[in-house]
Amino acid sequence: MSLEDRLYPLLSLYERMPQGAKRAIGRMYRSLPVRVRLGAHFPEFQSLMEEGEKWSPAQIREYQFEQLRKTLEDAGQHCSFYRKAFAEAGFDWRIRSPDDLQNCPLLDKRLVIDHLPEMVSSAFPKSSRLYITTGGSTGVPVGFYLHKGVSRPKEQAFLEAMWRRAGYFTGARLAVIRGHVTSDKAQGKISSYDATRDWLMLSSYHLTQDRLPEYLEQIEKFKPDLLHAYPSAALQLAEFLETAGQTWRVPLRGVLCGSERLTLPQKRLLERVFKARVYRWYGHSERVILAGEGRDSELFYFWPQYGFVEFGPPDSEGLQEVIGTSFHNLVMPLVRYRTGDYVRLSAATDDNKEFPWPAAVEIAGREQEFLVSNTGRRISLTAFNMHDAVFDDLYAVQFFQDQPGVAEFRYVPGPRFHSSRLQQIESGIRRKLADDFRIVFREVSEVEKTPRGKHKWLVSRIKNAAQSK
Repeated sequence: MSLEDRLYPLLSLYERMPQGAKRAIGRMYRSLPVRVRLGAHFPEFQSLMEEGEKWSPAQIREYQFEQLRKTLEDAGQHCSFYRKAFAEAGFDWRIRSPDDLQNCPLLDKRLVIDHLPEMVSSAFPKSSRLYITTGGSTGVPVGFYLHKGVSRPKEQAFLEAMWRRAGYFTGARLAVIRGHVTSDKAQGKISSYDATRDWLMLSSYHLTQDRLPEYLEQIEKFKPDLLHAYPSAALQLAEFLETAGQTWRVPLRGVLCGSERLTLPQKRLLERVFKARVYRWYGHSERVILAGEGRDSELFYFWPQYGFVEFGPPDSEGLQEVIGTSFHNLVMPLVRYRTGDYVRLSAATDDNKEFPWPAAVEIAGREQEFLVSNTGRRISLTAFNMHDAVFDDLYAVQFFQDQPGVAEFRYVPGPRFHSSRLQQIESGIRRKLADDFRIVFREVSEVEKTPRGKHKWLVSRIKNAAQSK
């Protein structure tokens, strides 16, 4: 197991330490060999990606078939949920080719919520699991298990491989604006220093026009190699710079923008303001599928070594749902998992692409949605995403807002949910929203959905006003 996974339960303790102690511990941690910090699997995944980018279609198909067989064998033999689901569907997990997977039943988030204990593999001890939750881009809270010593090193290796296409290098200094909570006060501090990675962590909750000089001062003093931000945060920063008649003065190797949709016109705006390439990618907390732009192309290429991707039938707009089967996470395999995210696939042939991999020209969903405080702050719903158990046992959550500073939290309770949990939920929300919001709770039987039937994180009647502030 990696040292990072061993220390993960102590993260909150580390965060409460004095800054001097954190800096000293962080320097010591950074000095350790990467094999110690991230585990033996990290360099293995690095080698896999370096070699995998050169694979032929035949080599890709062979590798994916091998990984699918491992995932399905574990699911079919050691997970009671899949044993029952496969039997009811008449599906034999001993497939003869990847095409046989089409006969396997689909899995959605509601099934994961209802059957989580039955989806865990009995072949691994509890000590091999790392529990994670996500609200995702849809407002459906899902809890699941990662494989300790495997899932997180794998994710880091793949992310770094993609980021290198935009100028990232080992030891790069990053200025990060991605939902890091620096204060629960509307006028609180805007930054902290992550000594374990030598990164400057900036709040995306306090980014307003009047505090722009503080952000610029902190970033210019830190001199980062790259800016790593939610698209919504990067766009706010660019908007404030242009409104104030200022220019970006820190040379950057690149700008890393993930977790939210970023259109090509928005990307061009950011590249003009920050004078660097803006790199986009698509992934999700469940770690089933991962895609990123190429070195020279703006297509989203789906890594065939990361997971097995399928696409649902096109809707009226030509968009197709992303469906994935996980590789490498055998403590809780996800088979034909409906992500709720939609893409527009590229019509380019393999001869016209950088890699002979499935590729998309557009990732739909992951919109840049904001709650608006009574002081004018805009809180991205992506930044609000929870990664603890606060939303467990809720089938869906959604914010509704028709006036600044008042956030109505709508929730659909599952059978194990009790109203006594609302105080804990309010505390978690309050940490994110700070003290210039009033929170109202409302239990509902169903939350509002998009025309495609996808859950929405936010229903805002002041969206246009919020975007124009």
